[in-house]
Amino acid sequence: MAGIYIHIPFCRQACHYCDFHFSTNLRQVDQLVLAIGKELEMRKDYLKNQAVETVYFGGGTPSLLSERQLHFLMEKVRKLFPSDWKEVTLEANPDDLSEENLSMWKELGVDRLSLGIQSFQEEVLQFYNRAHTAIEAMEAIAKSRNAGFKKFSIDLIYGFPKDNHAIWEKDLGEAIRQDPGHISAYSLTIEPKTALGKWTEKGSFRPAEEDFVAEQFEWLQAETEKAGYIQYEISNFGKPNEFALHNTNYWKGVPYLGVGPSAHSFDGKNRGQNPASNPKYLKAINTNKIIFEVESLTLEEQVNDRILTGLRTVWGLTPEELRQEFAIDILQSKEKEIVKLENQGWLIWDGKTLSLSKRGMLLADSIASELFI
Repeated sequence: MAGIYIHIPFCRQACHYCDFHFSTNLRQVDQLVLAIGKELEMRKDYLKNQAVETVYFGGGTPSLLSERQLHFLMEKVRKLFPSDWKEVTLEANPDDLSEENLSMWKELGVDRLSLGIQSFQEEVLQFYNRAHTAIEAMEAIAKSRNAGFKKFSIDLIYGFPKDNHAIWEKDLGEAIRQDPGHISAYSLTIEPKTALGKWTEKGSFRPAEEDFVAEQFEWLQAETEKAGYIQYEISNFGKPNEFALHNTNYWKGVPYLGVGPSAHSFDGKNRGQNPASNPKYLKAINTNKIIFEVESLTLEEQVNDRILTGLRTVWGLTPEELRQEFAIDILQSKEKEIVKLENQGWLIWDGKTLSLSKRGMLLADSIASELFI
């Protein structure tokens, strides 16, 4: 099975923390939508006739699309990749959740909303330069449920610098009270080209200390577990049978085709990316050129990718699968490292899989790098 990711590179305004590719100039939305449709046609063989299981509209802000634009893309995918989809996700901001939009999305086949809430606190939303208000954030899930949606993911950001953890405790408490079934939570990351990055460089903004952020992560783990959520990936928490299928497939190494400016793709062996430029993308597609840059992975890179992604999940890393697929015996080649990490309480070996402990999830990348071949 495979997935389709469609990147809609437009937003009403720039959030101060975001370094994803997008434009606030909405005049080219129609042109980009047509170009994405054309790219789907040009790359229809990328998945080698594998059945498509999931479709994901990300961005940017795909909830900006009109009914005509979204219908065009949905029909294009249906025609080119006919199969019984298991999940169709649309990223949506709370300020776009009108009755008309919600009804339209549902009628077009969207069955999971990924709601970019980030915080329920007005001061935080304003600082991040989010387009929605705290009231709109509070009402987002109720509105969506009233429109007939049953599957949700909500995004939250922790690590907002303060003297105490009150903001995060309120945000997480409200999220759990509303019980969306799935919560994605990410620490506030300072990226160089963002407003926060520039303020940090100038000294006008000071990010939270690592220990402060780690305490909020541990609070997140504890509170979601008490509420019946499973941390199935470091940043993703879902109730049983409510994991986000498209994102889960990323971590399991399932192939996917990404279309639109900056979109990534993976065919099971190699990955690649479209240019993160709307003008370059439009020029290429409109002249019948694919400028998807392929990154051919060496055997070592494929194995290390599998180690990194496997350890991030609740399913862990299965040494037997590595042995069968790559002829790599990690239990033998990394015996000393595995024993050391077990003794430190970071890694768990249950006789079948290697997985991170709850504490180990704080150091996932560094632990994975110790096991790289």
